[in-house]
Amino acid sequence: MFRNLTPVVKNLLLINIAMFVVASYLMPQLERVFALYFVQSSFFLPTQFVTYMFMHANGWHLFSNMFGLFIFGPLLEQFLGPKKLLILWMVCGVGSGLLYSGYNAYKINQLDNKIEAFYENPSPEKFNDFVSENRHLFKPGVFDFIDEYSKNPENPSLIQRAKENFMGIRDFQINIPMVGASGALFGILIAFGMFFPNTELLLLFPPMPVKAKYLILFYGLYTIYNVIVNNPTDNVAHFAHLSGLVIGAGLVYYWKKGRNNFY
Repeated sequence: MFRNLTPVVKNLLLINIAMFVVASYLMPQLERVFALYFVQSSFFLPTQFVTYMFMHANGWHLFSNMFGLFIFGPLLEQFLGPKKLLILWMVCGVGSGLLYSGYNAYKINQLDNKIEAFYENPSPEKFNDFVSENRHLFKPGVFDFIDEYSKNPENPSLIQRAKENFMGIRDFQINIPMVGASGALFGILIAFGMFFPNTELLLLFPPMPVKAKYLILFYGLYTIYNVIVNNPTDNVAHFAHLSGLVIGAGLVYYWKKGRNNFY
């Protein structure tokens, strides 16, 4: 199977694996430079819209993305050609980063509105609601503080501590980095499903054949579900995955529309 690797797929695999080894074992500080941070973060750099694709959180994250590229990439490269496969990978990856940053800006704006509302009219109820929405980010001791604040809602010191908690959560949120080639990979998946919809793939779990179009449909619906549910404890950037699917589908549609010049 390794003999059948096409040039672009092989180089992408090597680059991603090499970057993971370097960032994990030799230069861990690279994450602060290459991972994609929110635009208001002090760590943000415009180049991160490209570099974040070559960073991965852990070995499983790397394996899952590279395995998908290894399985679906070679046939696509043979069909599209090296140039178009690389364009597909990069456009979906960069586009996913841009769209995810926009989505993140929307969420931060919602958070800013809640902070502004609390600053204008501080109350234990508003703080309790905020803690409930972000329970996974607080230590258990916060509930003792809520009890104390509820008993003394006009205490300036307690109000200030509540404000500091709001701003602490905001600082934490804007400094969460995004890494991984998942957006680019989902572009590869949707392209494969659109060009080879009836190709049968053998699943590992469960061990059964399934047509590519049904597998991609499942991935798409699962991703949309996770975006809608928006589990706060889930550290997977599902919106970036969805962005990769949408951008990849748009690019393939554009290529198919001009297929007279494509083949």
